Amino acid sequence: MAGLLAARVLTDAYDEVLVVERDSIPSTPAPRRGVPQGHHVHVLLEAGRATICDLFPGYGEELIDAGALIINVGEDLEQYEAGGLLASPATRMEMYCASRPLLEGVVRDRLTALDGVELREECQFVDYRTDDSAARVEGVRIRERGDTETVPADLVVDATGRTSRTPQWLADNGYESPPTVEVDIDFTYSTIRIDRPPGDRRMLFAPQSAPRTHGGAAFPVEGGEWLVTLGGMHDTDPPSTVAGFESFADELPIDGIRELVAEREVVSDGVDRYPFPSNRRRRYAALDGFPENLVVTGDAIASFNPIYGQGMSVAALEAVQLHHLLASGATDAIGPRFFAAAEDVVDIAWSMAVGADSEFEATTGPAPTGAGLFNRYLSRLVSRARTDSALAEEYYRVVGMEKPPTALLRPRNVWRTVRP
Repeated sequence: MAGLLAARVLTDAYDEVLVVERDSIPSTPAPRRGVPQGHHVHVLLEAGRATICDLFPGYGEELIDAGALIINVGEDLEQYEAGGLLASPATRMEMYCASRPLLEGVVRDRLTALDGVELREECQFVDYRTDDSAARVEGVRIRERGDTETVPADLVVDATGRTSRTPQWLADNGYESPPTVEVDIDFTYSTIRIDRPPGDRRMLFAPQSAPRTHGGAAFPVEGGEWLVTLGGMHDTDPPSTVAGFESFADELPIDGIRELVAEREVVSDGVDRYPFPSNRRRRYAALDGFPENLVVTGDAIASFNPIYGQGMSVAALEAVQLHHLLASGATDAIGPRFFAAAEDVVDIAWSMAVGADSEFEATTGPAPTGAGLFNRYLSRLVSRARTDSALAEEYYRVVGMEKPPTALLRPRNVWRTVRP
């Protein structure tokens, strides 16, 4: 998604945009090898939804036409936090529900329909092409079905995710590698698909919350199915067999997920599992030197505990920052200027995800500044949000990255939180 959205904003500034994709692209939405988490529950937060709909007008309508659902958070979502279900928001809030392959597939179809865009599948990045001093990236070398080719480019965007080779390339070519921060959480999640009756749009969510290291979700998706994902942190391991789903779900603080697993037919072939060892952040903005004409984005900069659903929305907001830089017309030092702009986006997601993960005793790695004090305040706020619709709505909008966390510290929210 980071690469597709970056490619979309590049079309506003360049005549030709080439997307190099290692995977074979399925003809209909389906999980692919390069996105192993694609089998599991995904959520498009409001910040990501609004941004993608700006970049691709009509995106939401096309999702619905392809089978996605719109749920009303106040009526259809049961979210367990701080010892109970959150209250319905004070105003109507809608959310798209679809599988990751569908969310991505509609973006890809819209992108490749644009003039000047070429997507080359089963094509692998090999190396950057540079000038003699490696001060300027002038293109890439790629391998396609055994043949190697050099493609010149005015700008190269690395959206290759956590496995990005740019840090090592920098070290091999006389630059410093970006300082890297890791917060170990040893998170694993397991997913099955079960059948969903027509008209049943329930969305159930009980995320991990210290000290409880197990959590679960059941999200309605296209095709008359629920995706049921069970996750565990640190020493809690989710089930690897369908038979183990019911007993694991029985440990959750809400009954609905266990009841769905017990009552509905499993339609997937076994269990899909995905390990996520750590939150990781590469501090490219801290580098003193960086080659011209190169940008790194998405999970290649920072990746977060997937239970918070931030990845696609962060990628979308980073694409907007790239758009602003390109619209200014000045592309000198575009990498460092982009990294500085992206810091604000990443800071918010990192503080929310890592701040929550740092509450677990077994989590190792640096916690965000002030996380302990803010977490105590947030715990009280969320507890109040079980009966206060206005606080519940503010919390949902912050979690959805529609508002910054500082919105929770506005006087009216502080009073509603701390009053006797």
